[in-house]
Amino acid sequence: MSNTTYDRASEIKAFDETKAGVKGLVDAGITQIPRFFIHPKETFSISTNHQFQIPVIDMKDIETKRKEIVEKVREASQTFGFFQVANHGVPIEVMDKMRDGIKSFIEDDVEEKKKYHSRDPNKKVLHNTNFDLYTSQAANWRDTLSFRIAPQPPEPEEIPPVCREIVFEYSSRLHKLGEVLFELLSEALGLKPDHLKEMECTKGINLVCHYYPPCPEPHLTLGTSKHSDPGFLTILMQDKSIGGLQVLYQNQWIDVPPSPGCFVINIADLLQLISNGKLKSVEHRVLANKEGPRLSAACFFTTHSSLSSRPYGPIKELLTDGRAPIYKQVFLDEFAKHYKSKGLDGKSALDHFKL
Repeated sequence: MSNTTYDRASEIKAFDETKAGVKGLVDAGITQIPRFFIHPKETFSISTNHQFQIPVIDMKDIETKRKEIVEKVREASQTFGFFQVANHGVPIEVMDKMRDGIKSFIEDDVEEKKKYHSRDPNKKVLHNTNFDLYTSQAANWRDTLSFRIAPQPPEPEEIPPVCREIVFEYSSRLHKLGEVLFELLSEALGLKPDHLKEMECTKGINLVCHYYPPCPEPHLTLGTSKHSDPGFLTILMQDKSIGGLQVLYQNQWIDVPPSPGCFVINIADLLQLISNGKLKSVEHRVLANKEGPRLSAACFFTTHSSLSSRPYGPIKELLTDGRAPIYKQVFLDEFAKHYKSKGLDGKSALDHFKL
């Protein structure tokens, strides 16, 4: 089909108006993906390196081995920007129930799902395909159910019944885990344990659940484009068996295969900014796959302009010995607006705020 006869905008609009998402395409039995999901060839030009592995940090006996764990967190956060945690205190059955809840919702009747379909970013609970569907260069092969959990959680009746109970329990447990991780990161920066908490890094939580249906042409598209995360920290629960997550390290992709019972932790943009570049917010992506569905749940310790009117800049305690700030101070709404306007375009939002 030539460019003169291809009406991309109309095709995207028609797809979005079905409110059935990517799963709807798969259920319809398509064998070729719609053109707006096809990514440019250069997207796939960086090779994958199988030598490197993201570190797994055992949080068991954290009080007796705290110094050792802090050192491991520091090293991983300054090099890969990613690490996994084992023995983190969240029961396996809670993790499994959360995955089952996402699956139950996305695989529910389309009419039931339509009640939650929205592109209004102010809604606390919404279901859609790609927040930047209408502006991105190429769409990602996934459907998403997201919840704005903190500081003001949704009312129970706003959450789909099939996952209502587990969403609250899971979020509560991850909030606690997040507070422990922020303590370790504060100490890794040489600060007092509650420093990042006092900066309100644990105040805002978005829970974003992705459903990646099997893709008939996985070599042409991505589950999630290359990006770094906009908030402070992300705790990701991967699929139990289907891989696809890759982290960019030394200009090569590293696979992060499923590790049952572990969470994947990554530094996000604002933590790199306030640590003055000491902690790395690293680009990552998710491959499309012929297998599926692949399920994941990302807990973003993130930002809303309603959370704080204070500016965030490099922490002054880290600007000793004549170290100059790399980034300017930024207000949360200014950062969020810039991140959303650029979408998942493969470029770091942080570049915009460099001095």
